[in-house]
Amino acid sequence: MYIIIIGAGDIGTPLIEIATRTGYEVVVIERDAARADQVASEFDCMVINADATVKETLEDAGADRADAIISTTDQDATNIMICLLAKELDIPAIVSVVHNPEHMSVFSQIGVNTMENPQRLIAESLFRSVDRPSIVDYMRVGDVAEVFEITVTEDAPIAGLTLMEADEKGLFDEDTLVVAIERDGSESPITPRGQTRLEEGDLLTVYSGTGATPEVTDIFGHYEDHETNNSNGFSL
Repeated sequence: MYIIIIGAGDIGTPLIEIATRTGYEVVVIERDAARADQVASEFDCMVINADATVKETLEDAGADRADAIISTTDQDATNIMICLLAKELDIPAIVSVVHNPEHMSVFSQIGVNTMENPQRLIAESLFRSVDRPSIVDYMRVGDVAEVFEITVTEDAPIAGLTLMEADEKGLFDEDTLVVAIERDGSESPITPRGQTRLEEGDLLTVYSGTGATPEVTDIFGHYEDHETNNSNGFSL
């Protein structure tokens, strides 16, 4: 895959490292000469020290054969201009960081895949680790729903039950679904069926239409979420 990455800052540099390590052909465009020199010395990629909002710069970077372009500058206006040029040059996949949530609709209107300000996502993840200690990892779906990972504790109401038995006991509401099970001793994740029995220590991937609220996580035996929310006086 041939990727053009715009910017070698706090977001762009880790991206360059991942893409080059994966074996992709990477071209980096960076306006700052010192940063451009540093990237050229550290990574196996072509680096262009130029302004990516100039069409000729993208052409020099090989836009005609690029599979994707990712814009990571710290200015939404700059990212929008780059994405518009990328659209004009028919680059198949166009991705951009968006720093101001109010600008998301602008990127959407021009058909750009976006990622919200990574610093905010990191902050939310850190907050979640304090506010909701039972959640191993999570991803928000829409405004409320979430997909999250959680372990089954020894005293969990669902421990030892099949999914069908748990459903018959009313432990799962209609908005909660176990998507996958990771279990010690299993080489690959288990696809849950009605007769699949949940065991202590299972790491479950769960979809909840109402979000990973303490009421939802109770069925997996994690009552500490109630204690954390009560003691800190805040909740998501």
